Amino acid sequence: MANYPLPVFHFSVSLGGGAPIGFSEVGGLSQEVQAIEYRDGLMSSTTLPLKSPGLKKAGNITLKKGMVNSNNDLYNWLNNNGSPGADRRDITITLLNDENNPVFVWSVTQAWPVKIEGPGLKATGNETAIESVELVHEGITLKSA
Repeated sequence: MANYPLPVFHFSVSLGGGAPIGFSEVGGLSQEVQAIEYRDGLMSSTTLPLKSPGLKKAGNITLKKGMVNSNNDLYNWLNNNGSPGADRRDITITLLNDENNPVFVWSVTQAWPVKIEGPGLKATGNETAIESVELVHEGITLKSA
């Protein structure tokens, strides 16, 4: 069997261990390590600074999905009875192969919504109503299945 790159269109998202939700797009699965530059007084002006690893940073995750009648769970999660950030959830994003088996699993810890955006409404449009939610979190781990 050949080793081809995986397509990105077959995935599932589970918010807080529940049943997967049908999101159409996931973005922001990024992490980085800040570099700390250091120079001491004995280094010449032409010497490049020494670099050490610093704090880890993770970008916000954006999830997009089509709006469905009478389903405002994402808005309720954001509003959370007036105490934003109190309802933190662990999220699982799974990339699936053509046989519906997990290949890669991103585990996102302690996520909560900071922004929800409704669809752009336009009288002359015929697009699907898409809502997006932006999540902050405390880390991402990636495992191959």
